Amino acid sequence: MQTDPQQLNGIALAYLGDAVYEVFIREHLLARGLVRPAQLQKAATAFVSAKAQAALISGMEAAALLTDTEWDYYRRGRNAKSYTHAKHTDVVTYRVSTGFEALFGYLKLAGNTARVAELAAWCIAYVEEGKTGHGQTIKAQ
Repeated sequence: MQTDPQQLNGIALAYLGDAVYEVFIREHLLARGLVRPAQLQKAATAFVSAKAQAALISGMEAAALLTDTEWDYYRRGRNAKSYTHAKHTDVVTYRVSTGFEALFGYLKLAGNTARVAELAAWCIAYVEEGKTGHGQTIKAQ
């Protein structure tokens, strides 16, 4: 039985989307040859931190990358009432990153795996080009 993304709130979509996006990032880092846990964690932060995700949303907006429906699900996540607090960032950035994750959760539940892969690949390239201010300098050893 498939869950209908229209029936879920933004926090639930973000819960799934966080995991969906994280898998793409972990696979990418392993493919780059990173294997040490400390290396992996440090490198992953450039892709999955709230600040990086907020920068990715800005980049997506500038590139007119998302559909109207995708923006709607992003906004559902961004505007959702959250009972958790941002640990290393301000509330606005945290909410934008929640919207980013909700977008990925929506796409996964909608069965749009090709679009998930397309956006994840775009995000990886965007970060590695240094456009989020978190460019990758870690090399495999």
